Amino acid sequence: MSLSTDCGPRDVYAAACPCRDMLDLLANKWSALALGALEDGPLRFGALRDRLQGVSPKVLTHTLRRLEEHGLVTREVFAEVPLRVEYTLTPLGADANLPLTALRVWVERNIDRFPASA
Repeated sequence: MSLSTDCGPRDVYAAACPCRDMLDLLANKWSALALGALEDGPLRFGALRDRLQGVSPKVLTHTLRRLEEHGLVTREVFAEVPLRVEYTLTPLGADANLPLTALRVWVERNIDRFPASA
């Protein structure tokens, strides 16, 4: 997904605004959780997968690629045997993580206030 920049003034409610693409990326469950998991420093793929219980390797790979493509995480490959790959938040990713952290904390504090789901 590439971000179009020809929509004029930024308005997330406008269909052509690139803000929608970024909102879609950041509002994705696995994106928000991956950014949060990287908050304390770089992690290898396996450690991220273990931290994000329930994510499939395919979905995590896709999520990390999208986050990297949009400048929110970096992927560093170390020429070792076996090959080692680490993911790290960029400054933009750390900045995006601030409101996501607030949302995660809010959900954890308020989960008991929500009606039980069917």
